[in-house]
Amino acid sequence: MTRTVNQLFDLHGKTALVTGGSRGLGLQLAHALGEAGARLLLSSRKQADLDEAVCELQAAGLQATALAADCAKEEDIHRLAEQALKQLGHVDILVNNAGASWGAPAEDHPLEAWDKVMNLNVRGYFLLSQFIGKHDMIGRRQGSIINIASIAGLGGNPKGMNMIAYNTSKGR
Repeated sequence: MTRTVNQLFDLHGKTALVTGGSRGLGLQLAHALGEAGARLLLSSRKQADLDEAVCELQAAGLQATALAADCAKEEDIHRLAEQALKQLGHVDILVNNAGASWGAPAEDHPLEAWDKVMNLNVRGYFLLSQFIGKHDMIGRRQGSIINIASIAGLGGNPKGMNMIAYNTSKGR
């Protein structure tokens, strides 16, 4: 039996939480998940950007809401996860897409910049996945977590390692 792409990727009745969902790759992923039928909850730091993204998704006929949260901050991560479960009922798909970079030569890279990148790109992904897993996916024995990496994590930057924290954090 031949099945169409829409049949293979049918997400009707599913839910998705997309961090970094207000623009770029996160917004494109939200469009794709929504077009496949998923109900969406977007997150990023800026509510105004989220409002625009939700309007764009809703104009395309997709079910989307948003919640501003800084995924580099543990208290925001817990609030986001709790609200996601409250609003969506459960999270079938968690897309850890939010990310930060900092361009500086490795020998001059400030520790606070390293911490900023690592707290979002690594620690934030872990904490959000841990919470959603523990409070939802493990008990249901169902769900998918997608961590967005970068090709920069594979090869680094040969010109002075200007983005050492980003390259390190995205080499999953």
